[in-house]
Amino acid sequence: MSDTSYPIDLDSVRGAFPPGLEAPPLLVDFAAWLNGRPWGSVGCFSLQGQFSDSAPIVDGSPLRDRFSLFMRLPDGSAVGGWYGAGLDRDNPPIVGLGSEGDYELLAPSLDVLLAKLTSQTFDDAWSDLKPHDEVEPQTVELAQWLVGQPAGDGTACDDGAPDMPDFRGFMEKWSRDREDYWANHRLMAELGWRLAAHLPKGKKPWDQTRFEVAIVGKQYQASVLTRGPQPFEEAVSIESLLRDLREEMRKAQPELGLWYAMKFGLYADGRVMPSFEYDVRPTIDGAPALLSEAKADLVRAPRPERWVPKWLVEA
Repeated sequence: MSDTSYPIDLDSVRGAFPPGLEAPPLLVDFAAWLNGRPWGSVGCFSLQGQFSDSAPIVDGSPLRDRFSLFMRLPDGSAVGGWYGAGLDRDNPPIVGLGSEGDYELLAPSLDVLLAKLTSQTFDDAWSDLKPHDEVEPQTVELAQWLVGQPAGDGTACDDGAPDMPDFRGFMEKWSRDREDYWANHRLMAELGWRLAAHLPKGKKPWDQTRFEVAIVGKQYQASVLTRGPQPFEEAVSIESLLRDLREEMRKAQPELGLWYAMKFGLYADGRVMPSFEYDVRPTIDGAPALLSEAKADLVRAPRPERWVPKWLVEA
């Protein structure tokens, strides 16, 4: 295991920060310090950026500018800055978005998070932030390096900070609100009604039929996921409904642009719960979506530069 070094993707880390904010020098310098060191020597993670869309958040796309998720853990959890109401955008608290729904404020700032890596003061839910048992730890070396950093010597204490916001409360409320929002959304209600023939056979609350949709410019494809993606009779009749939804979402949050793909579950009680992909280049009729159509979408619904997907920038 010790012959594996930390995966580091600084471009994706920089891109994960909200438009107008840059990755702090301390994080960039930490990436340089970490480069080439044995994976697990100061914690089990990769320095790779991601948007809230793909983090363990219910309907995370609208929160894209509230997070800078720069660290990924092996179980799919994410760690990064949180830009909540009234918080310092230049030095936000560092939070964990757990793959099992553990939402925790891990440190009041980046330098304190790095200091906690050296002291290994994380509870069991975040044990991946501790060195791996089978690797020689380098936490002492990290502590020595931190002392020389201008952003702070990492000895700040994050105890006794009553003014720190309630991150878990924020996330739990967000999850409830978004589930209610989609459960009561008129277009989702109509979609569920039109797809009633596909209601799952089981009656347990978690039983669902899965669908996936791709819309890129004039292109469109919808599939039901039964032993792989399959065509279904109602696909043509729901296209206008899905395009209306896409347009409504663009108007509600124009900076996100237009989504290219949508997955949703149809539950036994008729509820539809969607998730949206703004960065993936979907496959339509067996081929990648046409770049000309994706570019037409981008002209109609421009995004901040760092939110334009690489496959579209490099085309």
